[in-house]
Amino acid sequence: MLRPQILVTNDDGWDAPGLAALKMLAARFGDVFVIAPRDPHSYAGHRVTTDAPLTLTATGDREYHLSGTPADCVRVALKSLMPNIDWVLSGINRGGNLGVDIYSSGTVAAAREAVFLGKPAIAISQYVRRGVPLDWDVSTALAAPVLARLLTAATGPKEYWNVNLPHSENGASSAISNCDPDDEPLDVRFHRDGNEFHYSGKYAARPRTPGRDVEACFRGAVTVSRLHV
Repeated sequence: MLRPQILVTNDDGWDAPGLAALKMLAARFGDVFVIAPRDPHSYAGHRVTTDAPLTLTATGDREYHLSGTPADCVRVALKSLMPNIDWVLSGINRGGNLGVDIYSSGTVAAAREAVFLGKPAIAISQYVRRGVPLDWDVSTALAAPVLARLLTAATGPKEYWNVNLPHSENGASSAISNCDPDDEPLDVRFHRDGNEFHYSGKYAARPRTPGRDVEACFRGAVTVSRLHV
């Protein structure tokens, strides 16, 4: 039986530790190809480049970085270089992509672009608690059983998955919560200094709707949300 062809990308940039973790994890399930942004594109959303050339540079065997956004990486891969890709995985993002984050997240945008182009996709993000060290081996252990399940799950042609990992100091075992994204806004506040406005909202202070992904991840569950385009 042929192993699936898996494209791995992210929005933190080609040299991010979360991308390295996802690349190693994906290799358990298929043959991995990497096209990731040359530069970080956090909070870039679904921006794409159509008015400038995109430069592709090899960084290793079947690995490249691109002078574009996460969505650009998926477009170039699927439409020009790797049309036979079976799955697109985006992440592991450093920082949660919960609730309304899905609209500003470059990580999620890469998965969404894959679905637009007819490929199933999973976005994976690691929520980070301030002041708590992050262990990517723990992130990998948390993501592994979810990825194993989702890669064999039935999805519709316009569906994809958004996964968020909790930040726990208690090892790599966590409950898995299938839940909808929270639709409450972030904690949006600004500190004004003359004509300058400095964002001062706290991610952990955002509202938490019981049973939705923000509340579940904050209490220590791996959250899995089925998204639609």
